[in-house]
Amino acid sequence: MFDARQLLDDLLGSNVPGTEKTVRQPAGGAVQLARDNPIATGAIAAVLLGTGAGRAVTGTALRVGGLAAIAGLAYKAYQNYQSGQRPGAAQPEQAGPLALPAPTDTPFDPKLAPQGEAEFALVLVRAMIAAARADGRVDDAERSHISDRLRLAGYGGEARDFLLAELEKPVDVDALVAAARSDAQKAELYTASRLAIEPDTAAERGYLDDLADRLRLPGPLVEHIEQTVAEVKA
Repeated sequence: MFDARQLLDDLLGSNVPGTEKTVRQPAGGAVQLARDNPIATGAIAAVLLGTGAGRAVTGTALRVGGLAAIAGLAYKAYQNYQSGQRPGAAQPEQAGPLALPAPTDTPFDPKLAPQGEAEFALVLVRAMIAAARADGRVDDAERSHISDRLRLAGYGGEARDFLLAELEKPVDVDALVAAARSDAQKAELYTASRLAIEPDTAAERGYLDDLADRLRLPGPLVEHIEQTVAEVKA
C-alpha cells in the first residue's frame, strides 16, 4: 500500500512537468521539490486537472508537510473563531510569513486522528480531488493527459492507480463528511478542499458552500478558514 501521508505532501507541492512551463524538468526534480516544499507550488488541482488554482502557498506552510499544514491552518482558524474575533477584522501587520500554530495534544494533532494519520491523510486527498473536480468533467482525453502528467512527476504503481481510480468515481460528499470523525477533522476537511481551489466559478463556490453545510460548520468558522487560507496564498 502506498504512503498516503507522502502522497498528500507530494500532491500539495508538486510542480508537475506538463502543467506549466516545466515540461522538460526532470521528474526527479519535481518530486524532490514536492518533498522539500510540501505545499508550495501547484496544489492538487494543478496535478490532476492542470489548473493553477491552488498555487503559491507561502510561509511556514512550505516546510511543515501537507497533513501538518492543513491541521495548523484549520487550528488557527478555529482559535480565531473560538476567541470571538470577527472574520476579516484588520490584523496587526506581520513581521514575516504567517506562522502556523502546532496543534500538539489537541483534536487537530494529526497523531491523534482516531482513524490514524495515514487513513485521515487519504480522506484529505480524496476531499481535495473532489474539490478539484467541482468545475468540470474528466473525459477520456483529459484522463490520458492526467496519466501522462502523473508519470512525468514520478508517480507509478498503487499511488498512480489510486489517483486515476478516484477520477473515475462519482464525487461522494456524504462519504467524505462521514469520514470526518470530529469537529476538528471537519474543519480540516474544509480547509484542505479550500486549499485545492480558488472558488472563482459558481460550481466551485457552490461545492464549497454545500460541503460546509453538510459538515455543519458555523458560518463564522468557515469565514475564518477562508481568511486563514487567503493569508498563506500569494
